[in-house]
Amino acid sequence: MPELPEVEVVRAGLEAHVAHRTISKVEVLHPRAIRRHVLGAEDFTGRLAGVRIDAARRRGKYLWLELDSAEAVLAHLGMSGQMLVQPEGAPDEKHLRVRVRFDDEGPELRFVDQRTFGGLALDELAEVDGARLPSAIAHIARDPMDPAFDLGAAVRALRSRRTEVKRALLDQTLVSGVGNIYADEALWRAKLHWARPTDKLVAARAEAVLAAAAEVMAEALVAGGTSFDALYVNVNGESGYFDRSLDAYGQEGLPCRRCGSAIRREPFMNRSSYSCPRCQPRPRTSSR
Repeated sequence: MPELPEVEVVRAGLEAHVAHRTISKVEVLHPRAIRRHVLGAEDFTGRLAGVRIDAARRRGKYLWLELDSAEAVLAHLGMSGQMLVQPEGAPDEKHLRVRVRFDDEGPELRFVDQRTFGGLALDELAEVDGARLPSAIAHIARDPMDPAFDLGAAVRALRSRRTEVKRALLDQTLVSGVGNIYADEALWRAKLHWARPTDKLVAARAEAVLAAAAEVMAEALVAGGTSFDALYVNVNGESGYFDRSLDAYGQEGLPCRRCGSAIRREPFMNRSSYSCPRCQPRPRTSSR
């Protein structure tokens, strides 16, 4: 699943190209693309016809289109989902799943998903913590780039858990938007090993890793996100290039840019975690 910078790039593109436009017709070309909409394709397409998109919103890694019907189209991008804006009449993509046409007959919105792990669903909007969110993601915490993000509260929440610091960073109910890539990058910047117990962190170290997460994601956003896979693109089909600036993630065997030691890769939750053995020494004891 793409992380905050990649999703924010898509959100900004949707805000620029589809916000304040009225939907004329929706076509569902593959049923799996709307499997989370339990009432089915006919209900999905019928309820969207004639509805205006008011805004494109995001919280952490979650993206939705806010509608004038007090509902939202929640987009799960999964491993390969793309929200593309294409001229009407442009050739269909091989893995086109949903097409949205507008009454101004301008560019259409297409949901393309090769692996069909993603999808779209209509959801009611709910008031949560001073914001309107789709009810399905009401439990998701604010992210470090949110203007209303409460650093003190996030630090307290992180330190209250008895787990490893990377697991806490990936817990979207504590702090959202951070995934495997930016967790490794933030931990490298904060000089913390991923297995450091959160309940042993002093507040200053917890603040440092959250600040590092915000910093690295802001830099990635400027670069259009991180694209190891050509499937991660913006609404115009363009890839980001922050992968060229990564210090830890995916850098196994390469010299640490800070001390020169070879970056190591360790198994982590059926994935991998990358760190510098000198800058980020493994704790003598961990909560594992």
